[in-house]
Amino acid sequence: MSARPSPVSRLALAALLGLAALALPTPALAGELAGVTMADTATVGGQALLLNGMGLREKYTLDIYVGGLYLPSRTTSSSTAIQQDVPKRITMHFIYKEVTAAQMAETFHEGRAKLGDTTALEARFAKLDGWLSDVHKGDVVTLDYVPGKGTTLSYNGTERGTLEGADMMRALWTIYLGPSPASKSLKEGMLGL
Repeated sequence: MSARPSPVSRLALAALLGLAALALPTPALAGELAGVTMADTATVGGQALLLNGMGLREKYTLDIYVGGLYLPSRTTSSSTAIQQDVPKRITMHFIYKEVTAAQMAETFHEGRAKLGDTTALEARFAKLDGWLSDVHKGDVVTLDYVPGKGTTLSYNGTERGTLEGADMMRALWTIYLGPSPASKSLKEGMLGL
C-alpha cells in the first residue's frame, strides 16, 4: 500500500509547479518603444511576418517616429533584410506633432542620393513623391512589399499606390537599413541590434 502525500507535501509540490510555470518563457504580445506599441506579427501578401525590431527616428534631437521592421523570419543582417525577395513591411508610427510632405520627400531624396545611380528608379521615386502628404502625431505610414506586385505605400491603412519592382523595394529598404541609413539608431533598432 502506497503512502499518501501529506497536505504539506501537496502544498509544497503545488508551489514548486507554480514557480516552474513562472520560469517558463512567455511569448511577447507586442513591441513597445517611446510609447508606441506594435504587434508581434503582421500579414503582408497573405504571409505572416514577425516584428524583427523597432527603432526611433530622430532628427535635430527631435523624436519623429518609431519604425518597425516585419520579416518572414528575424535577422540582424541588413543585407538579408534588404536583399531577400519576400513579403516584408516597414511601419512608421509618427510621434512628432507634424511632418510635412516636403519633409518626407526630402528624407527620401537624401537617402536616394546615397544609393548611387538610381536613374532607372527616377519615375518611381517621382510617383512616391506625388503620394506623400503631411502626417501628424498618431499617423501610421507603411511600406508593404509583395514579390511580383511591388511596394505599396499606405497612410493609416489607406493605400496611396504601388511601386513595381524588387529593385525599388531594395532601394527603399537600403534608405532605412543600408550602410548610410537615414538614422543609425532607427536601423539598429529595426535590426534588433
